[in-house]
Amino acid sequence: MLAAERRDHLLGLLAREGKIVAKDVAAHLGLSEDSVRRDLRELAAEGLCHRVYGGAVPVSPAVADYASRQSVTPDGKRKVAAAAVALVRPGGTLILDGGTTALAVARQLPPTLTCTVITHSPTVAVALLEHPRAEVLLLGGRIFKHSAVACGAVTMEAAQNVSADLCFLGVTGVHPEAGLTTGDAEEAAMKRALAARAADTYVLASSEKIGTASRFRVLPWHEVTGVITDAAPDHAVLERLATHNVEILAAA
Repeated sequence: MLAAERRDHLLGLLAREGKIVAKDVAAHLGLSEDSVRRDLRELAAEGLCHRVYGGAVPVSPAVADYASRQSVTPDGKRKVAAAAVALVRPGGTLILDGGTTALAVARQLPPTLTCTVITHSPTVAVALLEHPRAEVLLLGGRIFKHSAVACGAVTMEAAQNVSADLCFLGVTGVHPEAGLTTGDAEEAAMKRALAARAADTYVLASSEKIGTASRFRVLPWHEVTGVITDAAPDHAVLERLATHNVEILAAA
């Protein structure tokens, strides 16, 4: 099989199965595992897959810059945001992560809702300036421009001194094997710190993130209350998540 044919086969398998197991592909094609891994390295270098131990999974599309991500599946993000807002109770305290879906949550909080929002996202804080009943606590620090959030030691220390009923967490990838992932190690650590300060943590995951992965794991499944997504209920990945006892909240 020519290199171009192997490439097409691997990309087709990734699209159909949602993952590639190098040893299985090697056995099926009569190739060495080293040859398959080399092909996967080349595909990963082009941004066409994300390599994991033993193979590869689809790469998350949510790795573009912040401005570009605002135009990615806006309807899906609005649906996820609406489902998330329904969980916020009057008088409650919410930790709201950064990112475009979190910004959609901030914009959909009812103006009559009295609540406290803790965030490390300047864009989320600004979106809430005109919310008459929301008290906003902004955690400061060095701004990570890709996601428009504060990160680093200063922000981490500030996060240790807050607590909340809910945390809405953004990730770039949701995959049964790769887990909940994002593209930056420091941002992943910040997300863990925020989730640790809430009684319940829900992941905001519009459909384009389901079944994909990025480089850094955020949280294990047992530390997450649920995933809010607009992906179809019969999506193969969501069915596999059931084996991790993850609650799936449908965003219609």
